[in-house]
Amino acid sequence: PDHRSDPVRAIRRKDPVHSIASHHSSVAPLSVGRQIAVGGLCLITVAAIAVGGSLASASNTEGWYAEVTKVPWNPPNWLFGPAWTVLYILIALVGFLIWRAGYVGGGRPNEAARTLRIYVLQLVLNAAWTPIFFAGFPVFGQPAWWVAMGVILALVASVIWLMASAFKWSRVATLVLIPYLLWLLFASTLNAGIIVLN
Repeated sequence: PDHRSDPVRAIRRKDPVHSIASHHSSVAPLSVGRQIAVGGLCLITVAAIAVGGSLASASNTEGWYAEVTKVPWNPPNWLFGPAWTVLYILIALVGFLIWRAGYVGGGRPNEAARTLRIYVLQLVLNAAWTPIFFAGFPVFGQPAWWVAMGVILALVASVIWLMASAFKWSRVATLVLIPYLLWLLFASTLNAGIIVLN
């Protein structure tokens, strides 16, 4: 028989619910162990970035950073640690949610691979900012602030891009990124203020 003229098959091809059901039926079971491993990897990755940033800023927070003129809304130093701890946990959660949403198993590539690449990009930019801004100034002077400003603006753009891309896979991940984006916008004003006022 000519299946091209079959109205039932035509409806199924156009029916998004049927397409989604077909997708889920082809997904291999996702074990709890694998989810724990990937979640742990996400946490370890952001923890490594946090430690690297702490090492880069530790000797400079009470050094040149304490002496430069800052914007009036610059928060006290003690606030940054707790704020970034919460944000890094949320960032790890975002990576896990996107990975899980795109998982298909069976040796096949994750369907959210493109979004995960954007996720990795923002991690790289995030990891780069603190060493450039804090550790870069004693070596290169004020140009380090300008480079850091460019990095944080690129980071803001990458997070917005990530939010748009992640929406297809996990709306929760997109919502979780909102406080991260708001903090980055706030941090951008701190970076810009130091450039303008010094």
